[in-house]
This record gives sequence, C-alpha cells and structure tokens, in this order.
Amino acid sequence: MSAPATTPAAAEPDFVQLLNDGLLAKFIEAVGEENVLWRRDELVVYECDGYVIAKNSPDVVIFPTTRDQLVATIKICHEAGVPFVPRGAGTSLAGGALSVGGGVMITLTRMKSILEINLRDRYAVVEPGVVNVWLTRALAGSGFHYAPDPSSQGACTLGGNVATNSGGPHTLKYGVTVNHVKGVELVLPDGSTLVTGGVVEDAPGYDLTGLIVGHEGTFGIVSRVIVNLARDPEAGRTFLGVFDSVDAATETVSGIIAAGIVPAALEMLDNLMIRAVEQAFGFGFPTEAGAVLIIEIDGLEAGLERESHAVAEIVRQNGGEVQKSIAWRTRKEPEYVAIWKSRKSAFGAIGRLSPTFCTQDGVVPRTKLPHILRFITATGEKYGLRIANVFHAGDGNIHPILLFDERDPDQVKQVLLASHEILEECVNVGGSVTGEHGIGVEKMEFMPKLFTPEDLSAMETIRNTFNPEGNCSPSKMLPMGGGCIEKKSPGHHASA
Repeated sequence: MSAPATTPAAAEPDFVQLLNDGLLAKFIEAVGEENVLWRRDELVVYECDGYVIAKNSPDVVIFPTTRDQLVATIKICHEAGVPFVPRGAGTSLAGGALSVGGGVMITLTRMKSILEINLRDRYAVVEPGVVNVWLTRALAGSGFHYAPDPSSQGACTLGGNVATNSGGPHTLKYGVTVNHVKGVELVLPDGSTLVTGGVVEDAPGYDLTGLIVGHEGTFGIVSRVIVNLARDPEAGRTFLGVFDSVDAATETVSGIIAAGIVPAALEMLDNLMIRAVEQAFGFGFPTEAGAVLIIEIDGLEAGLERESHAVAEIVRQNGGEVQKSIAWRTRKEPEYVAIWKSRKSAFGAIGRLSPTFCTQDGVVPRTKLPHILRFITATGEKYGLRIANVFHAGDGNIHPILLFDERDPDQVKQVLLASHEILEECVNVGGSVTGEHGIGVEKMEFMPKLFTPEDLSAMETIRNTFNPEGNCSPSKMLPMGGGCIEKKSPGHHASA
C-alpha cells in the first residue's frame, strides 16, 4: 500500500494561517471552546485510526454536540474552502478517518443520543456517536435487538458502522448494516441536509439510503440514522468445535452451509489467536488445537435439536470435536457471555504478542478459505512475520493480523508487502479487499483491479454529485484524487 497522494502545494491555502486569521474563532463560536482541540499535543491522539501505518495529525478537531452545531461546522469549512474528515471511534482498519492533508477533523462521539425507540414499528432513531452496544443495552429485556454486532461493538459508533457498512459475527444470518438501516439524515459538504428513507418499510424512488451506507464519509456526514430492530430468537445453541488443523476447520464451514444450515454466527480462531485469547481471558480454549470454530444456531426451540445434531456430525466428519455446547434462552448465560467476550475482545489480546499489528479485511468465497489460509501462512513465512487469524468464517471475511514493531522500518515494509500479496490473492480467487472496514486510504490502489474504468468513472460521478468540491474526506476510497491540502506547518507528516 502506497502513501496517500496529495495535490500540489502551490495551489493550496495555508491552513494554519486561516486558523490564525479567524477560522479557529469561528469554530469556537459555533461549538464552544470545550469542543475544539488545536494544540499539537492534543491532536496527536487523532493522527490515525486502526490502520496505524499511515499517520497525519489534523490541524483542528471539532466535537459538535448537536445537529445544528454539526451543520454550522460544515458550513464554516465550506465557506473557507478547507478540507474536513468525519471520525467516529476510530476503529476502522483502512485509514478512513485519516486526515490525509491536515485540515479539520469532525469527531461525532459527543452526538450520542438515542432519540427514539419504537418497538411497535420496530425501529430506533439514533445520533451518529451512539456506540453500537449502547443500543443493544437500551433494548435489553424488550424482546428486540439491533442485529449488526461488529467485534469492536463496545467502541465503534453507529455513524461509523453506516460509513463502512460494518458486519460482525451475527450478520451471517441477519445481514450487514445496510440490511438494517431504514433511513439517514446526511449533512452535505455545503451544510445543506438530505433526508433519505424513513420509518416505513419501503419508500418510492431511488434507494439513496442503500447508496449512502458504505460511502466512507465521501458524500457528507451522517447526523441521524433510523435502524431496524429485529425480534430476539426464542432460543439458541452455541458450540465450540475443536480441530487439529485450520484446513479441517475451514472445510467444516463449507460443510455446514452446504447442509442447508445457516448459523447465526460461524467464527474461527487459529492456534496463535487461541493462545493469545486464552492467556487473556481464560475461557477454556484448548491451546494445543490447530483451530477452533464458534458455531451458533438460533430460532425456534422445536428445530434446534435436529440442527444441533447435524452440526455436531459435520464437525466429526471433518475430524473435529464439539468440546462445549451452550444451550441458551437469552444471551445472558455466563458461559455464553464469556465465549463471546473472548471472541470480540480478541484484538485486544494481540497486545500480548506484539507491540503493533496490522489487521486486514479481505473476503473470499467460503470454498476458498482453506486456500487463502494456506496462502497467508506461506506469506508470513516468506516475509518473516507472525500472522494470527480470527475472522468471520461463515461469510469468508478474513482478518489476518500481521504482527510487527512499527519502530522498525524494515518490518513496516515487510508488513506492507505481505498485506498487498494477501489482498491480491483474495481478488485472484474471486473475492474482494474489504468486507466491512472500507477502502479508506490503504486500499485505493486495488480499486482498478476490482472495477473497470467505466465503473470507477460512474462512482466518481456519484461522489462528485454529493461532494462537488472534494473537500469532504479528500483522497479516500477512489483512486482519482480529491482535493486534499498539503500541510504547511512544521512537524507534520504523512507516512504509509
């Protein structure tokens, strides 16, 4: 992955001078001094998202607390002709929240109200800074839940989920974010507001809501989201399948789907990941296993026993063993909570293995999982890297975690080369370079390998319709530029 491109410095305004000439005062007037950061030591926190290889600090960070403040902030940016980028919790893994050429970062974590929950019509209205798990907790005991549950559920925001069309373990059966968003309110780059969709099941006209979900901040900034609520299942079973090899575990994944069973979740951890998670959480994962599968089925109690026997038989046919079987009526049973805490906190456990890691987000057809896992292993050996794997096996969304020390330039280079080869192989076998974390700045070079020039031109036309001046999330997603500003003040840097 190469460094993000910038436009020639000679054509760009001096952003620092703009701040000194009154732009900063306008931001403070719009949102209050307590909601503006501009000191260098404060800005370092916002120099990157989960993609730690590319870093660049914004010149100013704004925290609007209301929709009116968000609109006012964007209008100030528009009038000054300066670039701005939205940020949620910063859990994205592709540099989507990177301030490529400096400018303004608009952080939405203080717009955090759940505005409405309507159980009769099965929807909720939320602000973009609402953390995903907050909605889950607000619905506890109601008989309903919000289905998309990214592994970063305890930190990621619903606005960020909309921006990247996030998935999660339980979206194998229930669908990703776009399947659960009924409407959005989008503040466009000139400060005007566009409302799409609504609380009804369908609306006439073009599906602009579906277009906006996954826009990665290149259309504007989402200020409200209407999400669909799903009814809780009557009961469920969660299994821990233990295997001697990754190949056996991945063959089991295909076997379960081929049998006509659609699990609620189907997650895999390899040995390196098992040992890290077990050391951190002590759930009882077998540290000698080559791989484990967390297999979950849910629905009506009457049909679960038959599916449970079928799943166990498929595990055995592939040389595995069902080591744990958790029967549940709600998702509050201690053992159920423990197994999913271990899975969803797996990335935090990586800190026990390495000072830095880079997580990829490729997708392959399920039948290609054995091949891509072998390819990942061989690539790690080729570049002298340890690579751990924990991922959404049911839909082929892999997350190889490359372990390295970012203080060592040679290791950074090796990680970039290895990442590129892994993602290229995903494309070669009929997959894609992202399943839920977006293109950001990291993967723009892959877009011509996934789309024709005509496809990319159509995408650029759509982006320019929403964002004609290119100042909202410049140099993201599409590989044809987008008007970013080169930093003029000393001490700033952009690396990749």
